[in-house]
Amino acid sequence: MFINYLFIKGQLKPAMNKYYRFCLFLVMACTLVIGCVDKEKKQITTTTIPQKIVVIQPFRYHKLIEVSPGQDYDVLSWGRGSSKTGSFEILHSDSSAAKYTTTTGDLDGVIVDVYNSDMDLDGNPEIIIQAIGKDTINYTNIYAYEFGSNKVQKLDFPKLNRSQQKGYRGNDNFYIKDGILIREFPVYNGNGKEAKPTGEKRKFQYGLRNNSFTIKQLNKDSANVRALKSDKKEMVKRVTEPKKTDVKKQIHKKKNTPTKKNKRKRRRHKSDEV
Repeated sequence: MFINYLFIKGQLKPAMNKYYRFCLFLVMACTLVIGCVDKEKKQITTTTIPQKIVVIQPFRYHKLIEVSPGQDYDVLSWGRGSSKTGSFEILHSDSSAAKYTTTTGDLDGVIVDVYNSDMDLDGNPEIIIQAIGKDTINYTNIYAYEFGSNKVQKLDFPKLNRSQQKGYRGNDNFYIKDGILIREFPVYNGNGKEAKPTGEKRKFQYGLRNNSFTIKQLNKDSANVRALKSDKKEMVKRVTEPKKTDVKKQIHKKKNTPTKKNKRKRRRHKSDEV
């Protein structure tokens, strides 16, 4: 506007007028271009956040496992009333072969995650469901299935033995590493409400052989070592100390074995008969 004012008053030469008008045009063009670019950047950066999928009652949980193209497994849980029990189902969709199967089972606890692996490397995927139940501790239940081309095999998850379970108060953490199922949980001292965390964790590795789980402990902790020592002492006692039944047999034998006097009497009776 100031340049136009000077131009009208005749204070600028015509050549200078053209030059300043050209500069003004360039400035206006640049501002328009910058404004358009800013608008495009704003449109690109503003992305919509996807809403969380809401599972409609009576269903409580849903997770889709995509094993390979055309091989999908939908894992769901459902039930009305109590939230601690219910049922689960695994919907297998084989879209390439147009096969659709359903596997169901009773559920103890609440599903927290589902894992996919091939621990025995036979090409058949294993679907592993982790559910957490609660009584005095937050214990874990595992439901595992291996899906073959024509059948579904249920896999029995092994329980922890006495030494492995020493100091266990639940709160398990499961994850898949290099196709192997790993389990770890914090170790406690004491029982019940008086139990206190030691700061240590116990770690296990699960494999699969002939459709049976194998378990291997990857580390040792103080509570675990004490439990192993006590188990060894009990084994030694069982081997060295005689059983009650063996003691009774020995006593019974002593009562029935004839003494020297009885033997002499029997010999005399025989000689009299002759």
